[in-house]
Amino acid sequence: MILTIVTAGLIVGTTGIGLADDIHQRKVNQQERIGNGVKNGTLSPRETANLENKEAGLNHEIHHDRVQNGGNLTNKEKAQVNRQQNRLSRQIYNDKHDGPGK
Repeated sequence: MILTIVTAGLIVGTTGIGLADDIHQRKVNQQERIGNGVKNGTLSPRETANLENKEAGLNHEIHHDRVQNGGNLTNKEKAQVNRQQNRLSRQIYNDKHDGPGK
């Protein structure tokens, strides 16, 4: 019984850490994708600025939420960040595939 409780606690604790790592890793990946789009010319300067502004806004929101919650994000905030990162990811894809420099 005690072993089950300890194991469940470790899983829950590790899951929270994993989600924070996922948020950071997605941020890094999306920055790389934007950088690659600039490098290979599939993103125009206007598209790049727009994507960078959205990324910066999301980063600011994450920072603000963490400050409000003692360095952590609530599950609701994590889900919201995930949705916003999904939206930004789709926009990066669409901007990179809409033709040269549009």
